Amino acid sequence: MKSHVTKSAVAAALLLAFGAASANDYTAPLRAKKYAEVEKMAAAKLAQEPGNAEAMTAKVDAILSAGGEARIEEAVKLAEQCIAANAANATCHLAQGKALGSKAMAGGMMSAMGYAGKIRDAFKKAVELDPRNLDARFSLLQFYTMAPSFMGGGASKAESLVAQTSALNPEAGKLMAASIDLAEDRVAKAEAAAAAARPGVDEELQDRHESLFASIASKHMADKKYADAERVLRDGLKRYPDSDAFPYLLARSQQEQGKHREALAAFEQVWAKSPRANVQYRIGQSLQALGEKPRAIAAYEKAIAFKPALPKKMRSDAEDQLKSLKG
Repeated sequence: MKSHVTKSAVAAALLLAFGAASANDYTAPLRAKKYAEVEKMAAAKLAQEPGNAEAMTAKVDAILSAGGEARIEEAVKLAEQCIAANAANATCHLAQGKALGSKAMAGGMMSAMGYAGKIRDAFKKAVELDPRNLDARFSLLQFYTMAPSFMGGGASKAESLVAQTSALNPEAGKLMAASIDLAEDRVAKAEAAAAAARPGVDEELQDRHESLFASIASKHMADKKYADAERVLRDGLKRYPDSDAFPYLLARSQQEQGKHREALAAFEQVWAKSPRANVQYRIGQSLQALGEKPRAIAAYEKAIAFKPALPKKMRSDAEDQLKSLKG
């Protein structure tokens, strides 16, 4: 299995994947990125029913979706508690796989190798317990396409899963097949599939469709095919005008091309709609490139102070840039 899909593409896919879940009281606030509200709701439910699976898994999703690496271990333990209280509940095993996946990604390659078997088994168990759980199926597919064969991944396993899924949900199968095409560097084929996909009113399939567009665009950006990336993103925006991912990636494309004035304006629009630490970090980068030292310092400081926190690498770079700017 080739490993050509970029880390940014995987991150985009994960960010959207964590929000996808079977509909319940927590679904709407999760989709609206109201993670603190979800945790408050979950805490109230768990105070009444300590073993409530929906509340536990919603809290895990909220923690992981917020992106704070400091709380990944909390999510892992909560998923384990969910399984202990609800061994036959697919969403508990799915939550465990997601939490361990986040832990593995945060820890690097050696960590990923150590957790691979547990992640795979958690997703497989979720599919076994609830064959119609598309979140579990897409999560298992993501594992198969990201992990090399010696860690339990591989093309044949991914293709077998797609065939099984297509029998239950043909449209989901098409989106999964496109994900394999992208992982195998068949970008044009994946793009054609994304353009032809019809997820209908199914919100989970819409999320996966949106994620596919973001991943394709990220691949084009990694290959420095910026015009192609922007074309894909604009197509995605026509279909999903409320997307947070597409405007951010459009701004990143401009930034990568050195169009910092345009990128800055775009990032500021993204920040106004959906403030996140990584957006402020990118604002700092473009301000620094434009020579606007005081504003760049303020942006980096704001990014470092923002909660949920920056990923470790971004935080480390922001701190280095601040030292340079203040020196």
